[in-house]
Amino acid sequence: MCAKILLPVPLNFSFAECLWYLDRNYDDCLHHIHDNQLTKLLDLAGTPVLLQLSGTKHALEVKLPTGNDHLLPDAARYVRDWLDIDRDIEPFYQLLSQDAQFAFMAHDFNGLRLIGIPDLFEALCWCVIGQQINLTFAYTLKRRLVEKFGSSVLFESRTCYAFPTPGQLQHASHDQLRAMQFSGRKAEYILHLASLFSYGEINKAMLEEISPEEAFSKLISIRGIGAWTAHYTLMKCLRNATNIPYGDAGLNKALHLLKNTSRKPTNKEIDAVFEHYQGWQSYLVIYLWRSLAQEAGRSTLQKNRLE
Repeated sequence: MCAKILLPVPLNFSFAECLWYLDRNYDDCLHHIHDNQLTKLLDLAGTPVLLQLSGTKHALEVKLPTGNDHLLPDAARYVRDWLDIDRDIEPFYQLLSQDAQFAFMAHDFNGLRLIGIPDLFEALCWCVIGQQINLTFAYTLKRRLVEKFGSSVLFESRTCYAFPTPGQLQHASHDQLRAMQFSGRKAEYILHLASLFSYGEINKAMLEEISPEEAFSKLISIRGIGAWTAHYTLMKCLRNATNIPYGDAGLNKALHLLKNTSRKPTNKEIDAVFEHYQGWQSYLVIYLWRSLAQEAGRSTLQKNRLE
């Protein structure tokens, strides 16, 4: 019998919405979803550990099907952080309910959480991978990198992968990444990040000990890391709920559709929209991204656009 634990979840948590986000028609090699169960390979204390996650209305079942029972508490902590379970998002829903234009999101996407990327190295590499290309190709590049350099475990005839550690990528060459169709600059940036992390020049704990403003400055001082990446990382990895990734194509598109404008919004116009959501800007970003999905329904979007 495999090790498992039940994690109680709050009423405004939806495992179904979280699964939708994680399985939204992109070829993500870092997890597999089948029959409402998620399988993911974690790196816990340097040990590859296979996680299986399923849910009911009131709890999540966390299982380690290949053993490592002693790491079950670590796996549970990872899940709580990854799915942002412990945050009370009722104040965000109250703000949405006061906004006639966006109120539909509290109902249509109820329980969706700010699903994170707990590992700082992975978060930064993912941002670099996705720079100036579409998401489909970004996921293709990530798969090539992960399958070449990441840890893997064979389970039930499926190979499960974990994102490469800095140490694993430190041994990669510029030519190897170029052969995978990484641009020269992206290959340089990723190898530079691997070196910084391997030599302890940056880590997550270091950024957690300073203010978000200082963390932002630290991040953008790294070669290849711009303002968008820093905001995204603060939001998805360091769990700062006040970040807005200005210039994000998805955010611009969602606001363009909901505002029924003929052009993408300026930063000043974005700030005006987010002014009502102080302390919850990152959550509004996630819900605006979610509104782009076909599942949201074109009629819902039309109904809530400003005339």
